[in-house]
Formats: sequence, structure tokens, C-alpha cells
Amino acid sequence: MTATARPSTTQSQRLLRDSLRLHTGVTVFLNPFLYRRRFDADTDRWLRQPGQLDEERIRCNRNRFYPELNWNDLDEEERLIKDGAVEMFLKSMELIGSFHPGLDAGQLLQVERKMTVTKKHAFERWIEKAIRRREHELLSEKRRLRRERLRLAWGEWIVDGTTRQALALFSGLLVLATGFGWWMGSRSSRPLADYSPVERPGWGSPSPARP
Repeated sequence: MTATARPSTTQSQRLLRDSLRLHTGVTVFLNPFLYRRRFDADTDRWLRQPGQLDEERIRCNRNRFYPELNWNDLDEEERLIKDGAVEMFLKSMELIGSFHPGLDAGQLLQVERKMTVTKKHAFERWIEKAIRRREHELLSEKRRLRRERLRLAWGEWIVDGTTRQALALFSGLLVLATGFGWWMGSRSSRPLADYSPVERPGWGSPSPARP
């Protein structure tokens, strides 16, 4: 098998796994993103972003797609991921019904059963990534707002009259301290004059002895 043929074979296998051919000859995509060329940007955003469906509707369909789960045993993060996967199932079935309006109830049930088996883990991984992405976006937004509040507070502090007077006083004191330090430094570096006493004639010599 050539290198060119391998990707084609892999794509064919993936497409076969993500689709279902009914006995009527109709091929239904189990991966809802394979329909993205057929829906607009609003539908794409509706499909990709969790939290677009009513929470009560999601709770009512939990056992429909996860009959094996005891939801009371799940922690908060697991419940969010599983609820997100239920939402993806509902959205996918809604899209399939829109793009294949001729499917009867039995055919839709056949599609749903295969989707539940083949796409459950894929939907869970998608929702987990979406949750992480949303948490990162919220954290980035909080940091941006914190920086903006700090900038505004600093700006208000700077333009405040009392602050400006205090800064002016501090600047004046700084100038005086700098000038005084320079003056003291210049005096300490000036060479000292030689103040050693000059010996004059007769001073310090012994007095002549008297007869």
C-alpha cells in the first residue's frame, strides 16, 4: 500500500464508522459535524457550544442515552461532561431529522442506537475540551477585567487633587534631598589645605644661658 493510499483508506474507514446506510439506500451521518457544509454559522455555533438546550430537557433524556448510569454517583465534573454529551446527542438527532425529513420513527431509532454506541466517547471528549476552553476564556476575561480595574483606579488616583499635591511635595523634597546630597559630596571630595604650622626663627630653640 502506498503512502498516498493510506490516508484515503483511513478517511474511508472513519467515514464508514461515522455513517449509517439504511435499507432504503439513504446514508445518514452519525457525526453531526459532517453536515457543517449544509448549515449556517449560527447553527454551527449552536452545535459547538454547550449549554444551548434547556437543562430540564437534558435531564429528561439522561436515561435515554445513558441507561447504565446512576447519575447520583457522578461528581460535578462527570455530570457536566455527561450532560453535555446528552445535549450533543439531542442536537445531532435534531439535525439529522432536519436534513433527512423522510426518515420514519423506526429509522430514526436505528440511527440513534448506533450513534449511542459509536459516538458516546467522542461526544464526551468534545464536551470536556469545550469545558476546558470555556474555563480558560473565563480566566483570561477575569484577568483582563482585573487589569482594567487596576488601570482605572491608578488613573483616578493620579488625577486626584490630593494625590497631585502629595506628588508635588514629594517631588520637591526629592529635588532638595538630591541637591543637598550633591553639595555634601562636593565638599567631602575637596582637597584639604596644609595647615602644618610654620616654624619661625627663634621659636622652639633653647634660650641662651645667662652668665
